[in-house]
Amino acid sequence: KENQITTIIGSNGSGKSTLLMLLSRIYKPQTGFIEINQQDIQNYKIKEFAQKVAVVHQKNQINGDQDVKTIVGYGRLPYLHYSQKLSQEDYEIIDWALEVTNLKFYSAYPRQLSGGQQQRVWIAMALAQKTPYLLLDEPTTYLDIRYQLELLRLLKEINQKYKITIIMVLHDINQAIQYSDNIIAIKKGRIIVEGKSNEVITSEVIREIYGIDLKMTQLSKQPYVFTV
Repeated sequence: KENQITTIIGSNGSGKSTLLMLLSRIYKPQTGFIEINQQDIQNYKIKEFAQKVAVVHQKNQINGDQDVKTIVGYGRLPYLHYSQKLSQEDYEIIDWALEVTNLKFYSAYPRQLSGGQQQRVWIAMALAQKTPYLLLDEPTTYLDIRYQLELLRLLKEINQKYKITIIMVLHDINQAIQYSDNIIAIKKGRIIVEGKSNEVITSEVIREIYGIDLKMTQLSKQPYVFTV
């Protein structure tokens, strides 16, 4: 859904990351098709597609010794012609992306930053692409609970303030409920349920997806799953 956050959940091997790879055009569908604005994404030119969809993967790596601002600047490449240099507008967008993600250490190098700060670098680079769609594959992986919550709150703020449509994969069910507008639960590549995040998750759905019985309750008018 436009201008909302949709989270894909499911057990390991259910197809969550594969679906995100299809949406980001890294994988090509063997059958069927995926559309943006009623056009098959496979028919977009590479740079044209990169102006519409930005992706943050589980693991990100930049070769070489480059500072944060330089890395974030790579988000502007889809708008540049061969050998064209960054314009004043490009630098303004880069500074905006750094400000939104609260990256004060823009002259630092990723190896000098914490895991949570590094993840903000990749999100800032994605924001610098200025796309209407942002895809994230398990963005909280490898982060402690503090940085997980900081990151999810940042994504919620980006969605609400800048109306960017976000699609992400998460493992934590309660985080998916709390920080998403919609949830899609899949099993073996098929949708089990989809709908509003505070409505679709039930004990029966959890049992079907994960093969485990977990108790649920309501906290602040939202479902909460006991994972102990």
